Order: sequence, then C-alpha cells, then structure tokens
Amino acid sequence: MAPDERPANTQEITQAQAILSRIQKYLDSLVVGQVRLRETLLLGLLTGGHLLLESVPGLAKTTAAAALADSVEASFNRIQCTPDLLPSDIIGSQIYNSSTGAFETQLGPVHANLVLLDEINRSSAKTQSAMLEAMQEKQTTIGGKTYPLPEPFLVMATQNPIEQEGTYQLPEAQLDRFMLKDLLDYPNPDQEMEILRRLDAGVFDKAAKMPPACSLEDVHMLRSYARSIYIDPAITRYLVEIVTATRSAGRYIGPLAGFIECGASPRASIAFTNASRALAMIRGRNYVIPEDVKDIAHRVLRHRILLNFEAVAEDIKVERIINDLLAAIRTP
Repeated sequence: MAPDERPANTQEITQAQAILSRIQKYLDSLVVGQVRLRETLLLGLLTGGHLLLESVPGLAKTTAAAALADSVEASFNRIQCTPDLLPSDIIGSQIYNSSTGAFETQLGPVHANLVLLDEINRSSAKTQSAMLEAMQEKQTTIGGKTYPLPEPFLVMATQNPIEQEGTYQLPEAQLDRFMLKDLLDYPNPDQEMEILRRLDAGVFDKAAKMPPACSLEDVHMLRSYARSIYIDPAITRYLVEIVTATRSAGRYIGPLAGFIECGASPRASIAFTNASRALAMIRGRNYVIPEDVKDIAHRVLRHRILLNFEAVAEDIKVERIINDLLAAIRTP
C-alpha cells in the first residue's frame, strides 16, 4: 500500500464483493468446475499480473479467458503461437498504402485488454522476446514510435506439457514476468456431465451470452481497492522469508536443497504481496492473513524455482520443494 493510500474500508469491500460476485456468476455460467482457474483469473484481473496456465488441451482455458473479457466489457484477442509466427504478427507493423504513397501503422493483436497466447512455447525465442516489452512496459514499438497498450492489460499464456516436439522452452527471464503459474486438471465425471447438459441446452451459444457483469471503470476501481488492502509487517516478513528460503534452502529443507538450481527473484515477493492482497479482497477481507500467502505459494513459486537434472532423474517435483519450505518456516 502506498504511503498516501488508506486501507480499504468495510463499505468499499462490500462494494467490491458485489462486483466480484457478478463476475464470478458470469464465469460460473460458462466454465464448469475449474474453481482455482477462475480464482487465478480474478487475481490477474485485480493485480494486472500476467498468468501462465499449463494443461492438456480442452480444459476451458480459452473459454475462461474469453468469458472474463466479456464479463468486464474488455477487448479480447487470441494468438495461436506457431514456430513461424513473427514478432510483427503480434505487435503489428507498418504497411505501405499505394493509394496514399505512405506507410500506415497496423497495430497487432497484442493491443487488447486481455490477450491469450495459446501454446506460447510453440513460438520461436525471437517471437517470445517480442512479448517482453509488451508485458513489462505495457507498450510496443513500431517503426520507432511507441504505442501504449490499453488499460487494463493482461496476458494469459498457455502451454501444453505433453508435447515437446516443435516447442521452445520459455527462458527464465520471461517465466519470471508471469505473476502466477497454475496447473489445470481434468473435470470429474459429474462436472463432465454438466458440460454436456449445458451444451445440449445451448448455454455456450453466442446468442445466449449474458450481459456484462461490470465495466472497465469498475475494474479500475477494484484494482485501487486491492492495492489498499492492509498487509501487516509480520506477514510481509513471512512472505519474504519464503522467497529468500528458495535461495538458501539448505537451512530449511536439508538434502532436498541440492535439487534446486536457482531460487526465486524479488519479483516473487512482489507477486506474493499483490496476489495475497487481491485474494483477501476476493474473500471479503480488508487485511491479509498467512493463509492467503500459503494458498498462492505454489502458483507464485512453481515457475520461479528452477530444479537441476538430478531432480528430474529422481522425479523430485517443485511442489514437494514448496511444501517442505512452507512446513519449515514458522507461520506468524
């Protein structure tokens, strides 16, 4: 919270809860199950932090992203990443207009409030790097001129873990720019039955689309409320200790520390702070508690803790490292 900001009061939290409830109802109507995915999307919306989702195809990632954009009257673009995708295909380029004899700037699909980069690991390293300026600086440069991206701006990238042929592993520098990484799982049989029922009922038809739950002005207001959620210095020290423990894990988890190649950067502490504030507001509080930090720990750290080849050989998962670190650090 900035020095000139006051903590969100009860009335503001009640107002935020009413808006969030409408957004969640909108998502519920189009996305069956995937409760954590919907929570992750709301965390990205409230903080402006970019999201990385990993799952097999067909688990409603595109549907959820489009539903979130529609629920807040935001512009939405989906970019299917392929090995031959060029940076200009994403950010835009200058096109010669023969009728005027001049070059005109054509903005690319990244110029939208919510951008879905589908299978980002299929694009080349050159194309992946073109997203860095957009994600970090929230602007693009075309022909030497800078074009700001619309506000709010949120990138949601997906990758498929079961296919490695024709893919390019995301570099650590770009992974770190995603605030959260979430893993999606299959729906249970009851949820799959509900999907089929809604399909037969025409719930997913475009003609049956619900009216928006709120406006972009409401999103800006929600973000200002989220930034003013109170976080006690003891909670801040707790989350910082979790992050620094990934860099000196030997003091906390003993031999398991030998499987860590590199720990999390200070961006992890920033992600913890912003996401825990947003999560507290989603849960109807104007203050953060340790459980908020624990509940987002895996999503904040799983792509920031890099494991070595020994961990792969021993089948040591990053989730196990995170669980042991959380268990070793005293909760305030």
